Amino acid sequence: MKTAAKTTKAVRTPGGLSVRLDPRTVVVVGVLVVAVLAASVVLIGTGDFPIPAMDVLRTLAGHGNAGQEFIINDLRLPRVLVGLLVGGALGLSGALFQSISRNPLGSPDVLGLGQGATAGALVMIVIFGGSAAQVALGALVGGLVTGVAIYVLAWKRGVHGYRLVLVGIGASAFVTAVNGYLLTKADFVDAARATVWMTGSLNGRDWTQVWPLLLMFVVIAPLVAWYGRPLRMLEMGDDAAGALGVPVERTRMLLLAASVVLTAAATAAAGPVTFVALTAPQIARRLTRSPGPNLLASTVLGATLLIVADLASQRAFGADQLPVGVVTGVVGGVYLLWLLVTERKAGRI
Repeated sequence: MKTAAKTTKAVRTPGGLSVRLDPRTVVVVGVLVVAVLAASVVLIGTGDFPIPAMDVLRTLAGHGNAGQEFIINDLRLPRVLVGLLVGGALGLSGALFQSISRNPLGSPDVLGLGQGATAGALVMIVIFGGSAAQVALGALVGGLVTGVAIYVLAWKRGVHGYRLVLVGIGASAFVTAVNGYLLTKADFVDAARATVWMTGSLNGRDWTQVWPLLLMFVVIAPLVAWYGRPLRMLEMGDDAAGALGVPVERTRMLLLAASVVLTAAATAAAGPVTFVALTAPQIARRLTRSPGPNLLASTVLGATLLIVADLASQRAFGADQLPVGVVTGVVGGVYLLWLLVTERKAGRI
């Protein structure tokens, strides 16, 4: 039986840059963009003072009344934008990690980066009693330090996928123990504050969290896109990528650094929102049916997952609004069990 060959179109820019476009991927990304925008509008209108979707759109266009403009532009829009940027950052980071490690479990959640960022935040809360900005800075530093430590420990004439995952799992266990110790040393108020932060939430997010995340995306996203083709070659193995002219270790180190920054910045802004980085790239790959890292699809799907989870956390449980990290944790845990069973049946683990 013959199967139809998959059509991929190449688009060349005036500067000579060639971009490959897969029609199915374009459709999937387009549908996801429409879905996440629709969910964002509904989420902006959700709250103690409900606002119809058309009024939300009119207000965003600058035609709302003073009350609606205050609620939407000052209170709810920044929260949604943080959710979009955090979800997108986690989805992109997960796609990078899974491609570099060539392992579906190669996620910042599994490798301990989120736990490292949590450790940095806990140090600022428990030891220094830091402000919200200082806690965010501590989370960023903690994530970066953990990423560097994992890379150094995994180095042995290069960094290979399974070694990176194993070292990351060990680092995650160690840092989790450190976090537990820090909580035992905290007083009641600091422990409660730390526990709320560790859940992962978009509550109370404002424009001060939006701008650093947006700046990070503006800097890192083009860099990652530029290295998209070498990343695809890395998935074929170091020897094959090197034979095709890819500077393997430099490319891997740069993309790992980008992934660590994405994860640390997302965690600093919203706390450790779990499983988005793990699930988004895998679901994106199944939707697009395309090999390779699926960077754009993973980014958009990560944003979609987080916004839908936040919408569910506000609407699905009545008056009891759950932090978004609880919802993503439940969904991601079920997905992880399914993934482990699937990988085991396929003989890959």
